[in-house]
Amino acid sequence: MDLESRIDLISQVGEEILTIEELRALLETKSKPVAYDGFEPSGQLHIAQGTFRAINVNKMLDAGIHFKFWVADWFGWMNNKIGGDLEKIRKVGEYQIEVWKACGMQTDKIEFLWASDAMNDKEYWKKVVNIARNSTVKRILRCSQIMGRSESEELSAAQIFYPCMQCADVFHLKADITQLGMDQRKVNVLAREVGPKLGFWKPVVVSNKMLMGLKPPKSDITDPVERAIAMKMSKSVPDSAIWMTDSEEDIKRKISKAYCPEKQSAENPIMEYAKFLVFEKFGKLEVKRPAKFGGDLAFNSYVELENDYLAGKLHPMDLKNAVAESINEMLKPVRQHFEKNAKAKKLLEEVISFPTTR
Repeated sequence: MDLESRIDLISQVGEEILTIEELRALLETKSKPVAYDGFEPSGQLHIAQGTFRAINVNKMLDAGIHFKFWVADWFGWMNNKIGGDLEKIRKVGEYQIEVWKACGMQTDKIEFLWASDAMNDKEYWKKVVNIARNSTVKRILRCSQIMGRSESEELSAAQIFYPCMQCADVFHLKADITQLGMDQRKVNVLAREVGPKLGFWKPVVVSNKMLMGLKPPKSDITDPVERAIAMKMSKSVPDSAIWMTDSEEDIKRKISKAYCPEKQSAENPIMEYAKFLVFEKFGKLEVKRPAKFGGDLAFNSYVELENDYLAGKLHPMDLKNAVAESINEMLKPVRQHFEKNAKAKKLLEEVISFPTTR
């Protein structure tokens, strides 16, 4: 694949890239750059963490990037996920990997690494302490967003140390690229700031979009990043998310109740799912409707769909039904895997039984 094609693929993943010039230079000088993403095991995966993540990771792999997945079990423990039970958190991590295998992520090309395996490494902790020494408490508190926390919350000492560790992960994993969601942007910028000071490098930051949850957007938040974080799918609000093993009935029910303003594509979750999931996975969207309402439609691009929707030629309920049908089709292999594979089935049963802790 030529350089421009590689940059185009990675640009499809990154809603923001810091910086595109540095990405170009990296690809010109390194044949197989390393990218990493870290996932805190905290419960069932929703479609943004499962299918959307798989789509983005596969694009990075196709662009010739070596991808490392950091299963951040210790981070979940520090952030009091699953009641702070480290053994249960590890089970959730194993479940996550099963989901990614089942939904089409090219897991045979990925290194899955566990944070707990690095905890006896003295060099890892030297990096963490050096980052802490070169950062103010105020600067670290601004990164609390990465844990799903706010600066104003009362944080434990472990949670304050969490951003220093996540920043150290970049250099411990020898990652040229950090490829996480926009909600992780602040700690990745911290890595760019402190890396050269500590004799490391300035990682390229490829921050992917966060898919909206199914609920209406928050009208009282004006900062675009904060607004996107507030609108994303949430484990603590179950009906805001589509879980990777949801039944066909659950998918239809959730989407039928979802926020979907007529003649509006911006901040419309159903239009987002059509664009970033359906068209990415199937390349088309088929709408079935009675002849008296105009008959069936087939859209071969998101632009076609958006034009008709904005013009009022497609009713929100018809759009919802079509998107629900497509999402059900893309999640069917995942459901079947967790129904038929004994190991996966047991993992899912255990994860569902664990407490969901914010």
